[in-house]
Amino acid sequence: MSKKSEFPTSESIDLVQSIQYADGSIVSKTLADHKNGSLTLFAFDAGQGLSEHTSPYQAVVQILDGESLWTVGGQAATVASGQWIILPAKVPHGVQAKSRFKMLLTMIHS
Repeated sequence: MSKKSEFPTSESIDLVQSIQYADGSIVSKTLADHKNGSLTLFAFDAGQGLSEHTSPYQAVVQILDGESLWTVGGQAATVASGQWIILPAKVPHGVQAKSRFKMLLTMIHS
């Protein structure tokens, strides 16, 4: 997994094909890492998840494939392929894979 210090420009990327599922695992791939934010792809196998946690930064999660169950500030939301969810800074959130799913996490460092 290589990190890029700048956001990709003038480059077409097939996000769904850029990361593969792994049985019983969560796979991540950093696309860009910059002082102003980052772009990271994730592939969750069915049943995998992240326990509730907080981040100092606001984030946008775009679901690229599959279906996920999010809890944000105590509210549950199902988010599926083609949908997105905003994770406010300093608000507890967690996720569970209802089925295998892929997502793009955009962290906004401001």
